[in-house]
This record gives sequence, structure tokens and C-alpha cells, in this order.
Amino acid sequence: MDKAALIKTVNEALAEEFEIEISALVPDAKIKDTLDIDSLGLVDMVALVDGLFGVKIQAHEITGILTFENLYDYIDKNIKG
Repeated sequence: MDKAALIKTVNEALAEEFEIEISALVPDAKIKDTLDIDSLGLVDMVALVDGLFGVKIQAHEITGILTFENLYDYIDKNIKG
């Protein structure tokens, strides 16, 4: 999967799951602020990424994923197959 397709898939899934406009999901936006989520919401996001891509984000790694660009890069780096 190329990066553009990955970003499209992530954004569509997040927009649906968190009931937000796709246009709000820009690379440099802060995930927690944009999605208006707390730590439980982050757990939901991690589960969504795992379900979509088979990429498991470990608890100690989530602290480094602050923006959507960080998330896209993490998935792209760790995607299976």
C-alpha cells in the first residue's frame, strides 16, 4: 500500500469512528485535540489501526505519536505485507 492510500484509509476510518470531518485530519494536527479524545479514545484508535493494518502500537510508543503525520509514518514503517 502506498502512503497516499494508507493516509486515505486511516482518515476515512478515523472520521467514521470519531464522527469528524475528514478535512480536519491534516498531517500536522494534534490527534488528541482534533479527535477530542482522552486516553480511552487513544485505546480505540490503537484498536482501529490494529484492525485495519495489523499494526500494534505499544503503550510506550503511543506517547511519540502526537500528530496524524506521526501516526501515518508509524503505520507505514510497521505495516505487515
